[in-house]
Amino acid sequence: MNTPWWLTPCKPVDHAMSMAAAERQQQLTKPAGSLGQLEALAVQLAGLQGQLKPRADQIWVAIFAGDHGVVAEGVSAYPQAVTGQMLHNFVSGGAAISVLARQLGAQLDVVDLGTVTPMLNLAGVRHLQLGAGTANFATGAAMTDSQGLK
Repeated sequence: MNTPWWLTPCKPVDHAMSMAAAERQQQLTKPAGSLGQLEALAVQLAGLQGQLKPRADQIWVAIFAGDHGVVAEGVSAYPQAVTGQMLHNFVSGGAAISVLARQLGAQLDVVDLGTVTPMLNLAGVRHLQLGAGTANFATGAAMTDSQGLK
């Protein structure tokens, strides 16, 4: 039996490569720190990819949506109906992440894992519902083990 990809440990960060990438940033013709978080991101990607000049050939943005049962405790600023509205906003291009993905030429995947108000006829949303939201974790388990492993 194959282990699902999400249960497979990530490769460890190549700290030597991260250090080399940080040194490289200091040698580039630009004021130190002038690229802000982009420099830190380049160093982080170098360590994750194990190469001095990391690449981002294909960008993929995944949005996983679902409603949480703990909303019954009054902890959410918005009602669960907003989740369906956000799904619509994601796929119609109105959400900030949708605009960023489009500008970057990134693939945008919107996945409904369990909204209380399913949007079954909404084009562009993959419907992989595990249930109509989770249960209230203040009173019990939010999901069963089998739901969590799906």
